[in-house]
Amino acid sequence: MQSNTFYNELLTDHNLHPAHKKKLEDANLVLEGVNPSCGDDIILELKEENGVIVDGAFVGSGCAISQASVDMMLDLIIGRSKEDALKLADLFSRMIKGEATGDELEPLEEAMSLEDISKMPARVKCAVLGWHTMEDLLGEKDIKE
Repeated sequence: MQSNTFYNELLTDHNLHPAHKKKLEDANLVLEGVNPSCGDDIILELKEENGVIVDGAFVGSGCAISQASVDMMLDLIIGRSKEDALKLADLFSRMIKGEATGDELEPLEEAMSLEDISKMPARVKCAVLGWHTMEDLLGEKDIKE
């Protein structure tokens, strides 16, 4: 199964060499995301300027799936508008629920490799932790503006 190998390689790479796992000193949006069922705990930090996510990082601990998923998410959303980031989060959520498949998922790039998580109900919360945290974070920001 090539897709399984691809999934494992991406998961391993994002865990051993996360591009975004660090403190972001000039973040202006910060929110903790916790999955109480397994203990995953991240702090998502974004720097937003004029409606664009110009930088992002996370710190915290958790399983391989939660850590890789948030790292992949940051790869995708940095440089995009908040609206685009929220659209990607919606697409990722629909993919994890099994409601979006095939070519529709192409905008998710590497995060598409997590599609099979939809068949592992116990791991869904791990995969969506970073994405839901980002949605909550950007949603809170909209209230202040």
